[in-house]
Amino acid sequence: MTKKKPRQVRTRNGVPLTRDEYRQLKRQKEREERRKRQEAWEAARGPLDLPFLLLAMLLLAIGLIMLLSASFPSAQASSRLNNDALYYFKRQVVFAGLGVFAMSVIGKINYERFRGMARLALYVSLGLLVVVMIPGPNQYGRLLALGENGAARWLGIPGTSLTFQPSEVAKVGLIVYLAESISKKREKMSTLREGFIPHIVPLALAAGLTMMEPHFSGAILIFGIGAAMMVVGGIHWGWVAAGIGGLCGGGYLLLFTDLMQKIGYNASRIAVWRDPFGGDAEFRRGPAFQTIQSLYAVGSGGLLGVGLGKSRQKFGFLPEAQNDYIFAIVLEELGLVGGALIMLLFALLIIRGYWLAIHARDRFGSLLVVGVTTQIALQTFLNIAVVTNLLPATGISLPFFSSGGTALAIQLAEVGVVLSVSRQIPAPKAR
Repeated sequence: MTKKKPRQVRTRNGVPLTRDEYRQLKRQKEREERRKRQEAWEAARGPLDLPFLLLAMLLLAIGLIMLLSASFPSAQASSRLNNDALYYFKRQVVFAGLGVFAMSVIGKINYERFRGMARLALYVSLGLLVVVMIPGPNQYGRLLALGENGAARWLGIPGTSLTFQPSEVAKVGLIVYLAESISKKREKMSTLREGFIPHIVPLALAAGLTMMEPHFSGAILIFGIGAAMMVVGGIHWGWVAAGIGGLCGGGYLLLFTDLMQKIGYNASRIAVWRDPFGGDAEFRRGPAFQTIQSLYAVGSGGLLGVGLGKSRQKFGFLPEAQNDYIFAIVLEELGLVGGALIMLLFALLIIRGYWLAIHARDRFGSLLVVGVTTQIALQTFLNIAVVTNLLPATGISLPFFSSGGTALAIQLAEVGVVLSVSRQIPAPKAR
């Protein structure tokens, strides 16, 4: 005959509770939870952060103007686009409208609702990255992935503008997942088992799948965003030091040794970065051509630029003038002064984003803003560094400026996430 387990006695601070006392305590906890939910709801109805919103909208407006200026020669010369000079601009305006709508909707949502979507967002992101890698019969050796310029990074309907890069979705999915997971662990973040491994594994998996597309710049962004969130979340400083040391060592091996040539991947980009004007004529007309034309555009702009719309390099000289190298056209037309003002706007947006992260109502909201702001900061720095040949070419777009409808819409939706967090920042008390 099995013995009955003794009935568990409920206690409060070690003192046994009667049934009535337990019920009263339970009702008290339920009232406290309802009060907190009500406070969160009321806080979510607060005002949007106007400086962050205005900076984002100002960058979007300038970006659309510069895209129109940079893209019309190549669009007009393309029979594939029906020689429509406004093709890229009209497409970007449509997606900008969709993005602003998504931003306004998301900005009104209580960001706590994103917690429940964290794991689903991660699984969908990784699933889309796997779908890109499915082998198949097309010219890129893939089944569903669409390719361009030697890389298969897109999913969507062939021959239309309804395509997207899963790596863009992966950035959002990882930001939400890491914010939710890190915010719950606090003291455990300094441990290997609870703080490091559960976050580095999905991060490395997403970055690795993106690298295999191949999409080197996307992998850098994904890993950089995740690493920043883990550092802010409180991982052990030993892992931070090891990561910085590994990054510096790997960068040195790739940039200043012959390791890239032995690997064979992107070795020409390192050679171009070291000396774009070196080598023979074939080298300058081939791998180094885009970088050389970008530097010509930057140099032609001088202090005040040649004037809005008057760039010469966009007329068939600089490839991808409307995309990754749009900032070269900005510098040519607006000069150092105009380019510096645009960089100042980006800097103010990034600073304001981190200010919102510091003042967020809770840890989850703070990490969401850190992830989005770090993404904007990394993309901006890497794009400008590539355009000026400070870093080797990586194929990374400039937020709010470069052509790419789905990427722009996702960026604006992420701005909505930041605005959602800003609504719950407590107002400063009057002294």
